Amino acid sequence: MNKNRSSMLIVIGASAGGMDALKKLVTQLPQNFPAPVFIVTHMSADATGDVLVKALNESSHLTCVHAQDKQAFKNGNIYLAPSDQHMLIVKGKILVTKGARENRSRPAIDPLFRSAAVAYGNRVIGIILTGYLDDGTSGMMAIKRCGGVCIAQDPEEASYPDMPKSVIANVGADYCLPIAEMGSVLSDLLSRDLPENKPAPEDIMIEAKIAQRVLSDLPAVQALGEQVPYNCPDCGGVLWQMTEGKLLRYRCHTGHAFTSSALLAQQTVKIEETLWVALRMFEERQNLLVTMSKNESKQSSSSISQRAKDSQVHIDRIRAMLKATDKDSHGEGAR
Repeated sequence: MNKNRSSMLIVIGASAGGMDALKKLVTQLPQNFPAPVFIVTHMSADATGDVLVKALNESSHLTCVHAQDKQAFKNGNIYLAPSDQHMLIVKGKILVTKGARENRSRPAIDPLFRSAAVAYGNRVIGIILTGYLDDGTSGMMAIKRCGGVCIAQDPEEASYPDMPKSVIANVGADYCLPIAEMGSVLSDLLSRDLPENKPAPEDIMIEAKIAQRVLSDLPAVQALGEQVPYNCPDCGGVLWQMTEGKLLRYRCHTGHAFTSSALLAQQTVKIEETLWVALRMFEERQNLLVTMSKNESKQSSSSISQRAKDSQVHIDRIRAMLKATDKDSHGEGAR
C-alpha cells in the first residue's frame, strides 16, 4: 500500500440540515475505508449527539462514535465531536477541549479543520456541507494553505447553502459536488501519491495552539492582527481584526473568535438581550409610578402620572426596536 494513504484523514463540517447530508455521504464509504473521518456539526450544549451517532451507524459500513480526549484514532472509523466541546487533531490522537466558542459555536468547525491542517498538512481532505453563515471557511483556508484538499457541497442542493457558498467564494473549492458524487472522489484522492509536507504557516499554528488552550494571551492575538474599537460580545474583551483574503475575522485574547458575519449576528443577539432588560426596567418603573400616583396629593399625582406617560413613550420605542432586531436576527441566520 502507498505509505501516504494510511496517514490521510477526512474532516467534515456541517450545520443546519446536516444530519441528512451526513447520512447521504457516509453511506458511500466502504467498510475498509482507508482513512479516519472526523465530523463537527453544530448542536446545542444540552444535546447529546446520540441521535446522530445512531443515524450514522445505521447508514454507514463504518463505526461512528463520540470522540474522547486523547483517543487514538483508526482508519475506517467516524469520530463525532461531543456537544459543547471542541474536537481537535494532533498526531495520532484526538483532543477534546472546553475552549472558547468560535463563530458562536462549540463544537466549531474551524478549530477541527485548523488543527488537522497543522498536524497533517497535505494529508487532509476537508468537506463543508449545508449550514448557516460561514463557520468552516477560515478552517478550510488553513487546510488549503497547508496543501490539503477542499471539497464543498454544491450550494444548489444544500438545504442551507451559506457555508458552502462562503467556502467557494473565499477559498475556492477544489471540488464543488453534489453529495452523491463525493464518495468516488474521496476514493480517488486517497489513492494518490503526495509530496512531503511543509511546516504550517505560523499564524495557523498560533490559532491551533489557542484552541488547545496552550496559548491564549495578548502577544498571541497581537501577532495575528490589529486591535479594533469593538468588544467581544461573549466576554467583553477587546478584539483584534485578522484579514484572510476577503474574509474578515476577529479574536479576543481569551480565545473567542468570529467571522464578521458571526460577530454581527452575535452583536444582534446581545442587543436584543439588552433591549429586553431595558423594556422590563421601564415597565417596572411605569408600574411603580402608577402605584405612587394613587397615594399622592392631586398636584403630586399629576406630575407622577406624566412621568408614567413618559415611560410609556420609551416602552413603545423599545418594543419597536425589538421588532426590528427580531427581523435582523432572522436575516443573519441566527442559530
